[in-house]
Amino acid sequence: MANKTIIHTEQAPRAIGTYSQAVRVDKTVYLSGQIALDPHTMNMVNDTIEQEIRQVLTNLSAVCVAAGGSLAEVVKLQVYLTDLAYFASVNSLMAEFLQAPYPARAAIGVAQLPRGARVEMDGVLVLN
Repeated sequence: MANKTIIHTEQAPRAIGTYSQAVRVDKTVYLSGQIALDPHTMNMVNDTIEQEIRQVLTNLSAVCVAAGGSLAEVVKLQVYLTDLAYFASVNSLMAEFLQAPYPARAAIGVAQLPRGARVEMDGVLVLN
């Protein structure tokens, strides 16, 4: 069996269910979905969709760092949106957090997300 390590950081929201923030198997890290929870208060940061997306990316980044990497090493990113009209904001903010070459990505419209979130992201990170 592959070597499995559970990743946890106080710099990202604690799990609100039966899952880990991330799981590392060899050089691959599977990032659980992040919504715009402030890791210190566990309250949503969502006055605007831009704030919400920024917090999601900040949370994902913190988990990447805790795993020994960064957003630059994300190879696959899934974006879940309650309204695909937010897609332009996702693209704009991703450009602030990521540089080319960008990860593979899927954008999926969903009816509902936890805690009334409008956006959630998860992904796969491969460490060097």
